[in-house]
Amino acid sequence: MLLPKRVKHRRQFRGSMAGKATRGNKITNGEFGIVATEPCWIKSNQIEAARIAMTRYIKRGGKVFIKIFPDKPVTGKPIGVRMGKGKGNLECWVAVVKPGRVMFEISGVSEELAREALRLATHKLPCKCKIVSRADLEGGDNSEN
Repeated sequence: MLLPKRVKHRRQFRGSMAGKATRGNKITNGEFGIVATEPCWIKSNQIEAARIAMTRYIKRGGKVFIKIFPDKPVTGKPIGVRMGKGKGNLECWVAVVKPGRVMFEISGVSEELAREALRLATHKLPCKCKIVSRADLEGGDNSEN
């Protein structure tokens, strides 16, 4: 599973997921990708499950690019512990995803194979997603400007 090698601070504030993604919102490496349509935290094991679903379906052909990394620590206190006495222990690592963020990309396979692999991966993720092609995102950007 993905997690940082080392961090400056063990515990972090929860932060905000307001607004749309300003970076990571283009398909850069592959031909097709998964774009988040709502904000969420994606755990490292969910990223790994989506990656495995894609690579199994394309039978290790083509290439899968993971464009998100879980670098935010999430803490939690055990059940039955009263308030106070400090912040809880580290439970998992999450990637903060805003709407419009390209999370996974795929290249080197046919369109129907790529779309089905990405569809299987979206079922592993906790937020609503859509499957887009490089042409979809580039066409949308040009019409806006």
